Amino acid sequence: MIKTASDEHFMKLAYAEAQEALAKDEVPIGAVVVQNGAVIGRGHNLTQTLNDVTAHAEMQAITAAASYLGAKYLNECTLYVTLEPCVMCAGAIAWSQLGTLVYAAEDPKKGYTLLDKNIVHPKTEVRKGVMQEECAELLKSFFAKKRR
Repeated sequence: MIKTASDEHFMKLAYAEAQEALAKDEVPIGAVVVQNGAVIGRGHNLTQTLNDVTAHAEMQAITAAASYLGAKYLNECTLYVTLEPCVMCAGAIAWSQLGTLVYAAEDPKKGYTLLDKNIVHPKTEVRKGVMQEECAELLKSFFAKKRR
């Protein structure tokens, strides 16, 4: 994986979104969509707040970015997300024709890479592991507190 100079900067913004989710007692996952160095969409998990199983951070950020652009395709955009997308979010990433996906921590239970076939758009570049330890630790501590 080749990380760009801006990967850590934008992943920190996604991490800040994850912390907003944590403050709402949501699973702490955050995402931002970037185009030409500017954040055009952001989101964090809102599944509990909205009683909506589809209200994942990626879905929130993709919707915000598409609204900002007035277009459904994000082929010139990069999505930064603190956890590997699930199959649902990977499907949305494919349909939006996202240019680049950058995720921090892998999701060994529900991540889209568990499928035998890559479901993101074939032209989507994927990078992983940016701030992996910090993002994984945020999730681990959240679930540890929930189990107590």
